[in-house]
Order: sequence, then structure tokens, then C-alpha cells
Amino acid sequence: MRISQLLPAAPGTVHGDPDREVDGVSLDSRTVTPGQLYAALPGANVHGARFAPDLIAGGVTAILTDATGWDIISTAVDGSVLNDVSALIVENPRSVLGYVSAAIYGTSGEPQLLGVTGTNGKTTTTYLIDGMLEALGRRTGVIGTVATLIAGATVPSVRTTPEAPELHALFAKMRAADVDTCAMEVSSHALSQHRVDGAHFSVSGFTNLSQDHLDFHHSMDEYFAAKATLFTRAFSDSAVIVVEDQWGERMVEAAQVPVRTLGRDERSEWRIIHTPGESEFVLRFDTLTTDSTAPQMRATDSVGERDADRAPAITLRSPLPGDFNVTNTALAAAMLVEAGVSPAALDAIGTTFTASVPGRMEIIDVSGPHVALQSNPEHLPRAIVDYSHTPDAIEKALESLHADSDELVIVFGAGGDRDRGKRFGMGSAAARGADVIVLTDDNPRTEDPEAIRAAIREGIDAEVATGRARVKKIIEVADRGAAIDQSIADADAATTVLIAGKGHETGQSVGGVVSEFDDRSRTRSALSARLEGAQTGKVHS
Repeated sequence: MRISQLLPAAPGTVHGDPDREVDGVSLDSRTVTPGQLYAALPGANVHGARFAPDLIAGGVTAILTDATGWDIISTAVDGSVLNDVSALIVENPRSVLGYVSAAIYGTSGEPQLLGVTGTNGKTTTTYLIDGMLEALGRRTGVIGTVATLIAGATVPSVRTTPEAPELHALFAKMRAADVDTCAMEVSSHALSQHRVDGAHFSVSGFTNLSQDHLDFHHSMDEYFAAKATLFTRAFSDSAVIVVEDQWGERMVEAAQVPVRTLGRDERSEWRIIHTPGESEFVLRFDTLTTDSTAPQMRATDSVGERDADRAPAITLRSPLPGDFNVTNTALAAAMLVEAGVSPAALDAIGTTFTASVPGRMEIIDVSGPHVALQSNPEHLPRAIVDYSHTPDAIEKALESLHADSDELVIVFGAGGDRDRGKRFGMGSAAARGADVIVLTDDNPRTEDPEAIRAAIREGIDAEVATGRARVKKIIEVADRGAAIDQSIADADAATTVLIAGKGHETGQSVGGVVSEFDDRSRTRSALSARLEGAQTGKVHS
């Protein structure tokens, strides 16, 4: 693509040859190659233009930047060399980078995109969408926190949503691999930082909103507003919004695209008919024909034309434990129908499709020479690793495990250098939902780990003082590996041990140093030790 052809996406001034061809784009000076457009953006500490002279010397001849960046480059590079450089100079290069990337990679409309946002459940819902599509024989992609999947091949993820150039390059790779549908997590950070610009979703879904990331957004209203950006015509054609809390109802009001509501309430258009504790349920579509307090809940005629063709109900089974995963499964199915998948086709695979989400309510079994965990109930507790790291997520995870456990143990901490305000609530939720709390470190990063644990302990103690606490015993073990080992070693076979907070992560950051650590591997090792010793455990409380 020629530089001049990018002007509709990035109105500005062209220096040098406007017909210079570019075949890719990158904002990372370490990875950009000759033939690509280097996006020299202003940063928090340094302007990306500072790296341009070395890149130009290495053969990079196309640059996207602002006037300040161009002044930096012009001052540092000899005029005769600068004559061989083409630059597109715009007022705010970050705000156009996504649209420039989409133009260069030609990713408009391919593959079909389904976006999921919310505080909890994004990863799970995208994997559920993928599992359903795989059962239908579709060729799929997933982009999110755990990994990027392209037609079954895994690419590790650095961020929930990649930077715009990387994102559109992934779309191009998916198109080359004949992927027809990609389910993608869309974080509030990505929306605020223009990382999802240029992507357009046929259907976007909203799971829920609860306290998280307030170190970045500063208030719940600001956090909500960032999420709401997804439900504008710039990003989405239509939406399915879970209305099981006040934030879902507010999102319906704020959405600027056709919306379908989903929930257990009879006013929801996609209604979940479910017996608590059961994995199988019915998802029924009901057009609102009677009293509606929110007329904007209705979709426009362009979406509503399909109503007559809908099956009256879809029978589904959540492949993951927890009533909240019933909601996630329902959201995945509703989004697929809104995206054009036949309800009858979904009904045919609804109780048989599978989805395994790393670190999301993941039951850990014993690998190697031993038989599976389920075959050794007389020796081993049930151990589950989950990414729950907010008050709401901890509360829901513990609620989902109550029915199957004589005793419920939670091992958890909180991340450092992040939203400090949620630590009290995390402690409160754990105290109300668990019989035993093993308080440990998560990723302290550069904060004092003891201070983080103390902030969580305040929430625990507050619940105990009011008499609302379920917890009977509180143990503090700073070393996370030792905390997991002790919890598994001490647990009875009828006990469930929830290791919460880190989920799929494979490292732990302490004092600014990241060391290899995986909750799942450590839990599996602790279970193996129990099995080899044929220990019976002991009751914590």
C-alpha cells in the first residue's frame, strides 16, 4: 500500500515520496523492518522518534509520527538521507494507528469478529464461543489474556488486547489460515488506549462490571465509560448485554447499537431458565411485546428480521463449574445466534460441546504415572485454580463450590502496584464464602507484600467482627508455593481447595523480579505428593 493511500485513515501531511510502498506497520523499534511503516509515537518517558535515526540507518524509510516527532528526526538525520524517507505527519498518531493498520493489512470485515468485554468472564466466554464453533465444524480464532489461537495453533499473549498493529497483523494471519470467526477479549485499557481501533465487531457482549483497574480509570464511572465505547457504531454492529446487575442495565441505556438483553429475569430478551447448581439449562428468546421499561433494549429492524426464524429454546450445558459459567455459556450462545448461527445447530451441540479454559475454574488432576484425581477421592481433595482476583469474582467462585464441598479453603493474595481499593473487598468476600483462608502473596511487584496482606486482612477481620463471616480459620503463609503445599497436605478428601488470583499465569513478580511460578503446576505437584504418601489429610477447622 502506498503512503498516499493512508491519508483517508490518517489525514495529515506527507513528507517525501507519497507513492512509497509499505507492507506492514509496527510501533516497536525493536521489531520494525525495512518495508514497514514505523509508528513513532509520543510516550510517557520518551518519544518514539528518538529511535528513528537508527532505524533509518538500517533501511526503514516510512514513518508515521506527529510534528514533534518529525522535528526530532529532522534534527538528528542528515538532509540527504532524509530525502529518502517518506513520513506521514498527523496531529495524534496513536488515534489513527489502528485505522492505518487496518488499511495496510486489509483486515476490514475478515475474519468476522465477536468481542467480549466486562470485568469477569471475558476469557471464559471467548473460549466457550470457540468451543461451540469448533463443535459446528468452523475454523476459528481467539485473542485474549491466555493466548491467541489461530486455527488451533497457539500464540502466547502479552496483553489481553494487543497493540493495534499486532492486532491487525493477527487478523491477516487468521484470514490467510481461512479462519472465518474470531472471538476476542476487549479490555477497557485497550479501548482507552486505541489498541482496538480499526477493528469492527459484528456482535459484542458485556458480561458484568465490578471493581478492578481503578488505578488506571480512577472511578467506576470512568471504568464503565471505557467499556461503553465498545457499544458504539465505531466498533460494533450489535450487542448482547447481561443484565444481572445494575451496570448491565446502565450499559443497555448507554449502548448506541442494537441491543439484546440476557439474564434470568423474565424481562430479558434472551432468558436463562436454570436450576441453581445444575450445569444444564435452557436459553429462550422472548421478543418484548408487553411492558418494557427500556424501549432501547429492542434491536433495530435489521436485527429483528431474524426473530421469526428463531428456535423457541436452545438446550445447553455449561462445561465449566459454577452458575456464573451458565451465564457465560448463555452469552456465548446468544452472541452466536445474533451473529447468524442457526439456533437449531446450536441446540444440536449445546449439551455435548467442550471448552477448557486454562486457569479458569480449572480442576487440577494428577498427571504422570498416577491415575486421575477423580479415581482417588479417598486420598485427595478437589483442587481448583481460578483467575478470580476481584471481590466479585472471589464471591462467585466460592458460591459455585459450596454445594459440592464439606469444607471450602481459599488460597489467595492480591497484586501489587494495582488497584489497592479492591483488597479490602477481596478479604471480605473470602471471609463470607470460605471456611478456611490461607492468605499469601500474589504478584507483589514493587510493593511491600506484608502491607498488601494486611490490607486484605482488614476486610477479613471486618466481616468476622460483624458476625457475617463463614471463615473459621485464617492462616498467613507468605510464600505462595508453601501456601499451596500446606493447603493440599492438610485437606480432607471432602474438601475443596480454591487457589485464586493468578490462574493461567506462569510467573510471579516479587520486588520487581519475575520468577517462574505456575499455580497449576505447583498444585499438581502438591496433589502428587499427597497421592504418593497416601495421606488422608486433616480437617482445617
